[in-house]
Amino acid sequence: MIIDRADVVVTSPDRNFVTLRLTTDDGLTGLGDATLNGRELAVVAYLQDHVVPLLIGRDASRIEDTWQFLYRGAYWRRGPVTMAAIAAVDTALWDIKGKAAGMPVYQLLGGASRDGLLAYGHASGKDLEELFDSVRAHQEQGYRAIRIQTGVPGLNSIYGIASNATSAANTGVRYDHEPAQRGALPNQEDWDTRAYLRHVPGVFEAVRNEFGPELPLLHDAHHRLTPVQAAQLGKSLEPYDLFWLEDVTPAENQEALRLVRHHTTTPLAIGEVFNTVWDYQQIIREQLIDYVRSAVTHTGGISHLKKVLDYAAQYQIKSGMHGPTDISPVGMAAAMHLGLAIHNFGIQEYMRHGAATDAVFRQSFTWRDGHLHPGDEPGLGVELDLDEAGRHPYVRAYLPYNRLADGTVHDW
Repeated sequence: MIIDRADVVVTSPDRNFVTLRLTTDDGLTGLGDATLNGRELAVVAYLQDHVVPLLIGRDASRIEDTWQFLYRGAYWRRGPVTMAAIAAVDTALWDIKGKAAGMPVYQLLGGASRDGLLAYGHASGKDLEELFDSVRAHQEQGYRAIRIQTGVPGLNSIYGIASNATSAANTGVRYDHEPAQRGALPNQEDWDTRAYLRHVPGVFEAVRNEFGPELPLLHDAHHRLTPVQAAQLGKSLEPYDLFWLEDVTPAENQEALRLVRHHTTTPLAIGEVFNTVWDYQQIIREQLIDYVRSAVTHTGGISHLKKVLDYAAQYQIKSGMHGPTDISPVGMAAAMHLGLAIHNFGIQEYMRHGAATDAVFRQSFTWRDGHLHPGDEPGLGVELDLDEAGRHPYVRAYLPYNRLADGTVHDW
C-alpha cells in the first residue's frame, strides 16, 4: 500500500473544515481531519508545502513509523499547527488500514470495550427560561448528559450561548453554537468575572430544581478564571453534583490546578488546547484532573491520543474528548473509534453538524438512547463527497475575543 496521491481539501458547508485525503496505488483512500478553528489555512500550508511531498511513495501501512518521521524529523516539535497536520496523516492511515483489513478502526485498536459512547450536548440560554427550553430540546434529541452555559446579567455576549448576537460590524453569520463568525474581523465579547461567580451557582440550583438530581450536568469556564477564582467556583458548585467543571483556569499554568484541587472536589476536565502527552505529564502524574479533553484532530491523531489516554488510565483519569462542530465528521469518527476501544472512556462531547456538512461527509455512525457508535464499516466509516465539498469554498472566520469593562483583553 504505497501512497501515490495526497489531497488537501478545504470546504465550508456550515463552517470551515480541512481534510487530508490519501490514496494508495491499489486504490484505497483514507481521510484525516486537520481543522484548526480560526487558523485553518496555516495547517493547509503546512500540509501542502511541507508534509504532502514527504508522503508520496511511503508505505501506508507503517503508521507509527510515519508518525515518528513527521514529528521527530521536523525538529520543530509540538504546537497546534504541527500536531493537527500530523493528526490528519495518522488518522487517514488508520482509515486506510481499516479498509485494507475489512474492519472498522476500533477492531484494530483491540475491539470494543463497551456497546456505545455516552455523549453530552450543549444547552445554553441568556436567561433561565431560554436555558430550560434548551435543556428540554436536548433531552428530546436523546441526550442523557448536558452541558449548561448561561448568560450573565449585565454582559451582552459571552462564550457558549447559542443565541448571542453576532457583531454589528460584521456581515458574517455564525452556525448555531459554533462561535467562529464568518467575516473579516473577530467578534468582541465582554466579561466580568465577579458577576459570573455570583450568578452561576444560582443557575445550577435552578437547573437541579427543575430537572432533578439524576441528569449529569457539565459546565465550561473556558480558561477565564484565576486559580483562586477557579477554586471558588468549584467549591460553590459542589452542592449541584457536576459531572465535571471544564477549563477552570488557563491550562498552561499546570501548577495552578494544585490550588484548585485543594479547595474543591468538583471533578475537573482540562486539555482541549493541549496537543501532546508532554503537555499532560504533570497534571496526570499529580492527578490534578479527572478527564482528558483533547481531540484526535489536535493531538497527533489516533496513535498519539491513545498514548495520552493509556498514560491517564494509570491514574484512573478518563477520556472526555473534544467534539464541537469545529471537529469535522472525520475527526468525530476517529474519536468514536478510539473511545469505543479504550478501557478508560468517560464521555464524548457531541455537537450535531448541519445538513450541509452531512452532505459533504457521509457518515455511518449511530445515535441511540444518548449513546454514539461509529458503525462497522471498514475504516472510519466516513466518505468525502468531493463534488459537494467543491460547492462550499473557504470563507474567512475568526473565533471571538474578550475585553473587560475597562477595555483590557481577557482570556476568551
